[in-house]
Amino acid sequence: MRISARYPIVELLTALLSGFAAWQFGFGPEAISALVLIWVLIALTGIDLDTQLLPDSMTMPLLWLGLGVNLFSVWTPLSSAVMGAMLGYGSLWSVFWMFKLVTGKEGMGYGDFKLLGALGAWFGWQAVPLMILLSSFVGAALGIAILIARRQGRIPPCPSAPIWPGRVY
Repeated sequence: MRISARYPIVELLTALLSGFAAWQFGFGPEAISALVLIWVLIALTGIDLDTQLLPDSMTMPLLWLGLGVNLFSVWTPLSSAVMGAMLGYGSLWSVFWMFKLVTGKEGMGYGDFKLLGALGAWFGWQAVPLMILLSSFVGAALGIAILIARRQGRIPPCPSAPIWPGRVY
């Protein structure tokens, strides 16, 4: 049986990011929480690539874990984490509904704004605009590449959540 190239790539990425977290934060609450965040984001990326879904069973615990970690101000003060969750979720929720009202179509899945809400809970409201900006640039670059590839008839629709982990770093 042949093993997909995806598996060693995911394992290597997980090892590299885990090693970076341990090197960056030592062995304390920051490192432990960073590892959990990294592992969940990698899993969410794989799931989204396969299904174009971000399961609530992963995004919602990620949000609560971000708030819980920040009870102790590990990444940001709790008030900033709560505002980050609200701003992250609310900003994409607003964009979703504006797009739907204008076009009659859903421009993104609900999981996208749940994930940004979770990341806002981890990093605070101050990080949300930067995450949106960076992901917009990455999304635009991917969108252009997809449009070019579609003209050649090679690429199906692309999920947007794999962009989110890059926003964190």
